Amino acid sequence: MDAMTIINQKKPHVLFIPFPAQSHVKCMLKLARLLNHKGLDVTFINTHSNQKRLVKSGGTRWLEDTTIRFKTVPDGAPSSTEDGVEYTQTIVELWNYMGTNFYDSFLDVVSGLETPVTCVVCDGFMTYTNAMKAAEMLKIPIILFWTMAACGFMGFYQVKVLKDKGLVPLKDESALTNEYFDMEVDWIPGMEGLRLKELPEFERYSKPDDPSLEYLLETAQAADNVSHIIIHTFEELEARLVKGIKSIFPNIYTIGPLELHLNQITEMETKNLDNLNSYIYSLWKEEPECLQWLQSKEPNSVVYVNFGSITVMSLQDLVEFGWGLVNSNFYFLWIIRTDLVDGEPAVLPPELKEAMSEKGFVGSWCSQEEVLNHPAVGGFLTHGGWGSIIESLSAGVPMICWPYSGDQQINCRQMCKEWEVGMEIEKNVKRDEVEKLVRVLMEGEEGERMRRKAMEWKKTAETAVAPNGSSCLDMEKLADTIINF
Repeated sequence: MDAMTIINQKKPHVLFIPFPAQSHVKCMLKLARLLNHKGLDVTFINTHSNQKRLVKSGGTRWLEDTTIRFKTVPDGAPSSTEDGVEYTQTIVELWNYMGTNFYDSFLDVVSGLETPVTCVVCDGFMTYTNAMKAAEMLKIPIILFWTMAACGFMGFYQVKVLKDKGLVPLKDESALTNEYFDMEVDWIPGMEGLRLKELPEFERYSKPDDPSLEYLLETAQAADNVSHIIIHTFEELEARLVKGIKSIFPNIYTIGPLELHLNQITEMETKNLDNLNSYIYSLWKEEPECLQWLQSKEPNSVVYVNFGSITVMSLQDLVEFGWGLVNSNFYFLWIIRTDLVDGEPAVLPPELKEAMSEKGFVGSWCSQEEVLNHPAVGGFLTHGGWGSIIESLSAGVPMICWPYSGDQQINCRQMCKEWEVGMEIEKNVKRDEVEKLVRVLMEGEEGERMRRKAMEWKKTAETAVAPNGSSCLDMEKLADTIINF
């Protein structure tokens, strides 16, 4: 290569656009670190509020030895409130503000960068902000990153297919019969027996004039308008489905689990084992007391309970979960966010709080991957978000799933029926069912069978990220693609 070619050659510079929610930011930060490790410069766009949270939680300390840089865009939240309490927007408020204002903010960010952007990695759920339009105008190649499983991606994509088939939207709500909801979706390989009601956000697809329908349609259609798509899964977990997706889309990269990739480079970069877990990707402060409490517990004796960063429930559901856990007589580590209960403080009745104190430990946030990999943890009661499921599979931990929204229902279905590592709990929570399922998970033959299956998936995931593994090879292809844009 001659000197002029070197001078004219652009250094790869990737701009990340995450959807501004905990699991999406966390996943994209991990990919950003991996690509940066491979020599690519990275600029990461956060909202003002999320950047403040990330700095406050310690989630930027590890960036000092990287060339990852942050830029922020406004999110419409006030910088402060009269009582000094940090203002948390609703998803709708954030969605509306970003939809209107992100385009101009994005252009301002790009124009202020010292080096030209050679590639944009955009969250699949941020296409409604006209990020793709902006990248196209600036002549920057764009890759969509779906921070979910192939089943979640394909589930959301079905809104477009269902519209093409005339199945949505419905003319009126009188068509919303059990027969309609139980209609089989028989055209997705690897998901045989899937029913309409198991598709993510399906109630939004079917209701007439739901304002979210257009957003979901645009999101699904965006996949048809890009040349490259990243999915956070590993091929062996969803082999037939991934094969089917690859027959539709030209360039698919299955690169998960990202944490297992990161474990490899972390071990290479540090000789001090105390620092192996110093990489934080959380928007909230992780409490070390959770791990300290686990230290005194026997192997496979603790149920870990966490419903993610945005799930909300009624106080009654919270109480039913609490009594079910207490009555199971197993130790449990329960993450209860301050905003977990919808519309009111998450205050437990005194008698339940006292009963929980004997077997339970309650925290507000923790390092989930460290908890799941702790020997004391034998099961996971989860909402079924993909970040939680792939972290649990990577740790070899079986699950009980209480799906809330988004892709969680379809994740739960696959977890129970295809991957055989979990059980679903009814939406209408009853303490007796919670107690029963926890006992099955922790001491029954079925629970032991699921634990063995989960360990098999853990080993398969480790093979996928090892040299010449499917995810390792796709990660190399992805980096090469970006370098050669």
